Amino acid sequence: MRSSSSPSPGLYPGLAPGGPLALRQARQHLLEFGHCPSGLLDERLARSWARSAAAGLAPTGRAAATDHASTGTLRQALAHNHALLAHSRPVMEYLFEQVRHSQSVVVLADRSGMLMHTLGDPHFVGKAERVALTSGASWHEDHRGTNAIGTALAECAAVEVHGGEHYLERNGFLACAASPILSATGELLGILDISSDHRNGHAHTLGLVSTAARMIENRLLVATCKRHIRLHLHREPEGIGSVAEGIVAVSADGWIVGANRTGLALLGLHAGDVGATPLERVADVRLDDLLSHHRRRPQQPQALRLRGGALLFAQVQLDAAVWPAVPSAARPTATEATAAPAHDDALARLDTGDIRWRAAADKARRVVAKPIPVLIQGESGVGKEVFARALHASGPRRDAPFVAINCAAIPESLIESELFGHVAGAFTGARKEGHLGRLREAQGGTLFLDEIGDMPLALQTRLLRVLQERSVTPVGASRAVPVDFALVCATHCQLAQAAEQGRFRADLYYRINGLTVHLPALRERTDFAALVQRLLADLATEQGVPADVQVAPDLLERLAAYPWPGNLRQLASVLRTACAMLAEGDDTLDWHHLPDDIAQALDGAGVALAPAPAPVALGAALPPQSLQELSHHAIDQALQHARGNVSQAARQLGISRQTLYRKLAGRTH
Repeated sequence: MRSSSSPSPGLYPGLAPGGPLALRQARQHLLEFGHCPSGLLDERLARSWARSAAAGLAPTGRAAATDHASTGTLRQALAHNHALLAHSRPVMEYLFEQVRHSQSVVVLADRSGMLMHTLGDPHFVGKAERVALTSGASWHEDHRGTNAIGTALAECAAVEVHGGEHYLERNGFLACAASPILSATGELLGILDISSDHRNGHAHTLGLVSTAARMIENRLLVATCKRHIRLHLHREPEGIGSVAEGIVAVSADGWIVGANRTGLALLGLHAGDVGATPLERVADVRLDDLLSHHRRRPQQPQALRLRGGALLFAQVQLDAAVWPAVPSAARPTATEATAAPAHDDALARLDTGDIRWRAAADKARRVVAKPIPVLIQGESGVGKEVFARALHASGPRRDAPFVAINCAAIPESLIESELFGHVAGAFTGARKEGHLGRLREAQGGTLFLDEIGDMPLALQTRLLRVLQERSVTPVGASRAVPVDFALVCATHCQLAQAAEQGRFRADLYYRINGLTVHLPALRERTDFAALVQRLLADLATEQGVPADVQVAPDLLERLAAYPWPGNLRQLASVLRTACAMLAEGDDTLDWHHLPDDIAQALDGAGVALAPAPAPVALGAALPPQSLQELSHHAIDQALQHARGNVSQAARQLGISRQTLYRKLAGRTH
């Protein structure tokens, strides 16, 4: 390759920097002389083209056959990045909704440039797959030349690459915008990208993807810094809680141990200052003063004067379990620490300090003695039935029956007689003595209808009549029987949306929706450590393990950062198994007590969680290796697309709901 000095701008009269003619001329000069001429390309783009050429790539060449990960490598990468994936998927789904009709694909890549998760416009899928814009493909500059993902990795900055700016000509039909995702300590975790047809590129795409990357960073920071004090900062008090807020994690002894990019900028710091800077060096405030203010007025932002004179507003957020480690002068009293409801009831005994859970309990407690139905919403496994039982035990009907019915688990052919009862000989197979029915069994107490969103429409009509008339007509009977019960329902579905779409009776929805409370997912709760201790205390009674059993600190930190797709149900199962593994005299749960799958997921060596449902998942599925795996894979896919709705998943699979329950139960043994 010949070398030459950079040509003067006069050699290329009339060429607009970055225009098509300038790009062609710059590419030709790079091939002939080994470097890009100045003035024709953006400096960042010129550096990337030079790196691409140095990697031995030819602009007209094809991608190497070795730049796509094997199934095993992809599995390992997904497992290693499970926290990044868990917090990115909801943001990616939101981001995709903003660009759904622009022939685009939203992409998440790891720190090596390998694509881990993609959401694509169906009309753009074919084009994207032809250039390997699919899970497992590497878009590092060494493999794909200049592109938004690879160049954002190399520059550790947000980058936009449009059309002919791509080094490989075969990628010239793309317009791509990418932004890095950084950890609380400034470590590069991955890249978020939007790629589309270059004819549909939009001037605001880079800003959109950069904002989404900041949203992911904030979610990760809050999840990974649960054991620290967090300061949420903004120049205006109204900005706290917005995507534009700064977040700074501070240790109990006052050192800055993590921050998002906005937080660093507001404090005038760089990523290298994290872990090496006490808060008092940058702000004219003592940590215990901040905590004392938070103790007195937890929801009120407080003014924070920086050493340079600038004024910020700060709001303290921290897990209740962090209080014992903070300076004693700033600790709350025993009463203030719990800020617990001044109640001694079953709900209060479940309260381990999470503000959102406590707010739900406070609301429900206010209506427990009134004829107002309660609707509990939340993901599967968050403890909706436990909450409902505690609500019943906290009210005036506590000494009467609590009758729980899982509307998704009763066969449709039996649900009517199960709920409403039947008289003797009402139908073939009916009990000779008749059947009271679960609604009448709840007389005087509480009826709990779990997964009510899965109740067949015909039964919804009958239930609505019962609630309106406060009476039940058993199957085969000629007259109604009065009933009196408090009604509590639960669902993981969005019933309001189901009612709008005709999948759930709107009049029944309004009847059962007297008060709606939402229970937070485990990954969203701020009381993880206290919650673990409560579960361990329950297990001590149940399994006879030591009453003072603890979790090793490093393991507890990793458990707190895990996304827990099965929520409290999964956590309780893991702790139950770990306690069973304790040897005589052991009082500390550690890594070797964990089930293998959880231990592998926590240390990044196991199989990743299944991706969340997406409009189109490009190359994300891993091929099953046996007939049994194929069956499991089909069930998992159906449940994902049905968002956990067992009835809907069963219809997609062409099997009965009971058959699907049996298959799911068989996988747990």
